[in-house]
Amino acid sequence: MGSQEAGTQETLQTPVLENGRPEVPCEGSSRFTRDQLFAMAATACLNFSSMICYSILGPFFPREAEKKGASDTVVGLIFGCFALFNFLTSLAFGNYLVQIGAKFMFVAGMFVSGCVTILFGLLDKAPDGPVFIGLCFLVRAMDAIGFAAAVTASFSILAKAFPNNIATVMGSLEIFTGLGLVLGPPIGGFLYQSFGYEVPFIVLGCIVLILVPLNMYLLPKYDAVATKDSFWMLITLPKVVLLCFTIFSLSACLGFLDPTMSLFVSEKFKLPAGYVGLVFLGLALSYSLSSPLLGFLSDKMPHLRKWLLVFGGLLTALSFFLLGPAPILHIESKLWMFVLILVLTGFSLGMSCIPLFPEMLLCAYENGFEEGLSVLGLVSGLFSAMWSLGAFVGPTLGGYLNERLGFEWAAAIQGGWALLSGLAIGIFYILEASRRRRRSNLQTPLSTNEERAHLLASET
Repeated sequence: MGSQEAGTQETLQTPVLENGRPEVPCEGSSRFTRDQLFAMAATACLNFSSMICYSILGPFFPREAEKKGASDTVVGLIFGCFALFNFLTSLAFGNYLVQIGAKFMFVAGMFVSGCVTILFGLLDKAPDGPVFIGLCFLVRAMDAIGFAAAVTASFSILAKAFPNNIATVMGSLEIFTGLGLVLGPPIGGFLYQSFGYEVPFIVLGCIVLILVPLNMYLLPKYDAVATKDSFWMLITLPKVVLLCFTIFSLSACLGFLDPTMSLFVSEKFKLPAGYVGLVFLGLALSYSLSSPLLGFLSDKMPHLRKWLLVFGGLLTALSFFLLGPAPILHIESKLWMFVLILVLTGFSLGMSCIPLFPEMLLCAYENGFEEGLSVLGLVSGLFSAMWSLGAFVGPTLGGYLNERLGFEWAAAIQGGWALLSGLAIGIFYILEASRRRRRSNLQTPLSTNEERAHLLASET
C-alpha cells in the first residue's frame, strides 16, 4: 500500500509516526497495541452476538411462521427482507462513515439490533395472517439497519487497526462468527422447546444490550478526513465487479439454507427442533475453525488468494450439488452424509470469503485510491451491500425453488451461483496473468536495446 499525502492523513488516538501514518506493529511482531486489542475485542463481541441472534431463527421460526399463516415463499421473503434493507443501508453507511464516525455507528448499530431482537420475540402475540407477516417484515428491516451500521463500521475499524494483516485478523475473528452460528440454533431450539417462542429473543436481545456499554469503553475512536473517492469510482473497476459477484454468489448460497434446511432436516430425518440446531454445527464449526488458517495463508502468501477464490467457488458449487443430493445422482440422502457435506461447505465458503476483503482493498489502492478510513468505509460498505444482496436473493429464490422443486433441486440450482463466480474470477486471473506476461515481454527487448546502445556509446 502506498504512502498517503499529508492533507488526507487521519488523526488517530494511537501513536503517529513522522510520515503521519499510525504506528502499528511490524508484520513479524506478535505484539498488539492496546487499541488493536480493544478493536479485536469489540468486533468479537459484535460477531458473536449478531450471529447468535441471527441464527436462532433457523430451527423453529419457519414452522412457527407457517402456523401464523405464512407460506414457504413468505418465510423466505421474511429472511430475505433483512438482507435487502442491509443492502440498501450499507452503501449509505459506507459512504458517510467519516461524517457519522466509525465508533458511534458501531455502538448505535448494536443498540438498535438488541432492541429489535427483543421486539421480534413479542410477535407471537400479533394476530395471524397479514398483521403478523407485516410486523415480521418491519422488525426485520429495523434489525437490518442496525446490523448494517455495526458491521460496516467494524470492517473499517479492523482494516485501519491492522493494515498489514487484515485477513489474518478477520479470519481469526470469524471464530466468534462461527461460535455464534454454532450456539444460536441449539440454544434457540432448546429455549423454544423449554420456554416457548418469546424467551430465545428476549434473552439474546438483552445480552446484546449488555454488550453495548462494554463496547463503548473498549472501542478506540478513529477520526478521519473525507476524500474525493466514491462508490462509483470503486464499482467501475472490472476486478471489483467480479469480486462483488463472488461475494453475492457465496452469500446467496449461504442464505438459501436459512429458510429451507431446517424444514428439510426435520421432515427428511424426523428430528425435533433441538436436534435440528445441532445439524447446523457441521457448517458453522468447519467455517470458523478453518478461517484463521485461511486468513493467515492469505496474508503471508497473497499470491494464493486467487487460487483460494477460484477453487473455493468450485468446491462450494460441488457441495451444494451433493447437499440434497441432486436427484440426477440417484443417491439416497443420509443424515451422516448431509452433515459431512455441510462440513465441506463450511470449509469451501471460508476459502472464498476470507481473501475477498483484502483483495478488494488491494485493488482499490492499486488503482489510486487514497489510504485511510474514508476508502475503508467505501470498501466495507460495498462488501456488506453485496453480501446482503446475496443474502436477500438466496432465501427469497431458495424459498420459492424449495416450494416448487423441493430442497434437492433447489440446493443444486443455488450452487450454480458459486460455479459461475468461480469460473468468472478464474478466467479474469488467467487473462490478467496473460496481459502482464505480454507487457513484460514487450519491456524486455526495449531494455536490452537500451543496454546495448549504452555499451556502444561507452566503447566509443
